[in-house]
Amino acid sequence: MFALARAVVARWWEQAYGWEKETIWPRRLHQVAGGDAGDDLERWRIVGRDTVVFPEVVAVADALLDPGMAELVWADSGAGRPRALPADGLFCRKLGERLGRGWLGPLAATDHGGPLIAWMGSVIRLRRGAGGPPGYDNDPWWLRQEHQAATMAGQLRVLGKEKKAPGSGTMWRAAVPAEQRRLITSAIDCAEEQLLQLRGVQTGATADVARRLLRGLGHGAGLIEAAWKRTAVAAVNGGVPLEEVAQWVDMSVEMLREILTADRQEDGG
Repeated sequence: MFALARAVVARWWEQAYGWEKETIWPRRLHQVAGGDAGDDLERWRIVGRDTVVFPEVVAVADALLDPGMAELVWADSGAGRPRALPADGLFCRKLGERLGRGWLGPLAATDHGGPLIAWMGSVIRLRRGAGGPPGYDNDPWWLRQEHQAATMAGQLRVLGKEKKAPGSGTMWRAAVPAEQRRLITSAIDCAEEQLLQLRGVQTGATADVARRLLRGLGHGAGLIEAAWKRTAVAAVNGGVPLEEVAQWVDMSVEMLREILTADRQEDGG
């Protein structure tokens, strides 16, 4: 349970660079660094993480153990009438309040690639009596390997390699910015969780079941499409020839170029 809470908070720590409202962690980190992390901020973010976020890990663990919080997850899922978890769900809103960060709720609720949503999915499936995906357990405290918090040693090794060969394109992590990698992972995991929510919904009136299935499947398909587009863009930006990427997605070079160009324009790029 504590490992799960630590994984949840460690994931937030990686995302906190873009959280303008987060002021507690930066202040603590500079204190841990002796007053000012200075030019060595990246290293201090690695070695100081577990110390800085420990109070939040304890608070999250306490929330996950609270039966009342689990009831909020069940309510957010639609209880007997399954639905996608909302961005303004009661559980995540309450969790943010318990952490003294009322603004955190929507961010946590839409981070579908992380261990918190995976825990919520397990809680929901257990209440519905539905099985989990092949190879996974419905034990809410079971932490998937891909959700485990990165170790300090591993992160320091990666940091050292990236400093030796910045932007070389020889390694995915060096060629693709962390934010792009996070968006790809989030879209994939969100699609997985969305499709898992459709398990066991084939009961009830034909129109209701068809509506839930079609909406859920359509949303999942859109997330998968977003994931492959982001991956294709990252590969091309990382130096992979457009011709090779087109072969991998079974598409002509012209069509792929048109799709990626249109996607960049929609994103304002």
